[in-house]
Amino acid sequence: MATQSLYRRYRPRRFDELKGQDHVVRALRNAVINNREGQAYLFSGPRGTGKTSTARILAKVLNCENLKDGEPCGKCNSCVSIDVGSSYDVLELDAASNNGVDNMRDLIERAALGNPGRHRVFILDEVHMLSKPAEAALLKTLEEPPEHVVFVLATTDPQKVSETIRSRTQHLQFHLLPMQELKDHVNWVVADAKLVISADAIDRVVKLGGGSVRDTLSALELAVASGGEVDEQISLDEFIEAFIDHDPGRALAAVGASVQFGADPRALTEDIVRNLRDLFLSLMAPELVQLPKERAEIVSDQARRMGASSVVRAIEVLGEVLIEIRHAPDARLLLEVSLVKLTRQNSNTDIAALMSRIERLEAGVVANRDPTGPMTRPVLVDPNTGRAKLGGRATPLVVVPNAAPVAASTSKPASEPTITLASVPDVATNQKLEPTAGLSDDEVKRRWPEVVAAQKPMVRALFSAMNIVECRDGVITLSAPSDVHIAKSSEHLEAISLSLKTISGKQIKLNFVVGESKRNRNSKQNSPELIDEEIEEPVDLSETTKAPKGTRSSPIDELAKAFPGSRIIDDKK
Repeated sequence: MATQSLYRRYRPRRFDELKGQDHVVRALRNAVINNREGQAYLFSGPRGTGKTSTARILAKVLNCENLKDGEPCGKCNSCVSIDVGSSYDVLELDAASNNGVDNMRDLIERAALGNPGRHRVFILDEVHMLSKPAEAALLKTLEEPPEHVVFVLATTDPQKVSETIRSRTQHLQFHLLPMQELKDHVNWVVADAKLVISADAIDRVVKLGGGSVRDTLSALELAVASGGEVDEQISLDEFIEAFIDHDPGRALAAVGASVQFGADPRALTEDIVRNLRDLFLSLMAPELVQLPKERAEIVSDQARRMGASSVVRAIEVLGEVLIEIRHAPDARLLLEVSLVKLTRQNSNTDIAALMSRIERLEAGVVANRDPTGPMTRPVLVDPNTGRAKLGGRATPLVVVPNAAPVAASTSKPASEPTITLASVPDVATNQKLEPTAGLSDDEVKRRWPEVVAAQKPMVRALFSAMNIVECRDGVITLSAPSDVHIAKSSEHLEAISLSLKTISGKQIKLNFVVGESKRNRNSKQNSPELIDEEIEEPVDLSETTKAPKGTRSSPIDELAKAFPGSRIIDDKK
């Protein structure tokens, strides 16, 4: 004789045994206590959350001979017969396989008959599968049933149930269980049934159950049969993170590991699409996401980072794969190609890929824009000098052949790196300029102005006022005008270090010393009054000569030239 499954053995038989549905229990128990039970109920929710079990408990409550505080006794003839499935007071019908109009007519005829108990309860499972004629045949009886008849309609997809039927029922929604509550229930089942299973296996069983009690107990039963352990499985989050990070290697590794664990490529593709649907719903209609609270928060964060366009495009591409995979000679190869296409969007030029890239750029600009600060505008920069040019059309990026590109974006905060110097298209060669790896200290010192010019204005102004003292063993020593200048510049080391690492291929450290700044040096060269007195040599008057006569004109002559025809009058005469 086959052993009874755990989910049947531990099926709730009283309201107080129902897990995670306190709102449903409260509504039904109060209705029974106050003799205000409805004529028709609609139970909706994910699979394995107790819809059919609750309908059976309600049937026992409506016919129990020793009812107490809205709970069935479980010992009278009515309760026992309902538990074993031999009661004439309860009729269960699977609407998925009995969805025709003839089936509904037969049900209506049975509703008119009498029964031994006080009420006759009709339980219709998966009621959204009924055909339109069957719904029409049921509608009138559902609206005005006999006094002793109660209908309980159960469905996992209430949106497919016609509005006319929903309006004639009391709609109670069932929820998936929180992870901790589900784990406590599993631990109780393990202790009560004396099962041997490890704590790590219990955690994986709860994760596999996904908030469904029935799915969790089925996974628990399989784990116990496998020796108390659960086989390692690749999480679908690996694929989502690969989409977000645009990492094709991570996606291919996840496919390889899943196939190694026995996953079928088609079934794996369906699971990925199903997971992407949860991301899509969390963006568009969060109330439709049927996931535990902890898992729903993770999915919502992934959806936000991935973006709506990327999610829709991934669903479309993988949906096409599901159609083609039936005739493909190698289903795994088709899946891998599609995943590479989704994770390397820079190589795609279709409209969906371009829209996704634009969405990511816009999201970055909006996230980093300070709405209270001034509008940042692009600056035209001379890559040879690192100085801003005046006049001309402003451009955010200036690229000179055989020179490093200079980024002038000011939309990112100082703590983040500026526009990367890699993979910028060269106008002359129409190729990408790759960063030079393995530069020597002298070459790093030579390219220092390019690094400074590529920073945002504040960083560029701070480091432009410094002189390079030396560059040795991967350490650049900069001379700053004061300690305050050094403290302010130290706040932007991350951006400078990242740019140095990009062009040199190695980590460069910065060291500051207080010394003469570049600005002071230039001002001394252009202003004689600022020349140090210690180096000023005295003038020997014996070496001077008088200017030749006739080379200078008197002030009166200069005035006469400036005002021709005028006369100079001497008031003293």
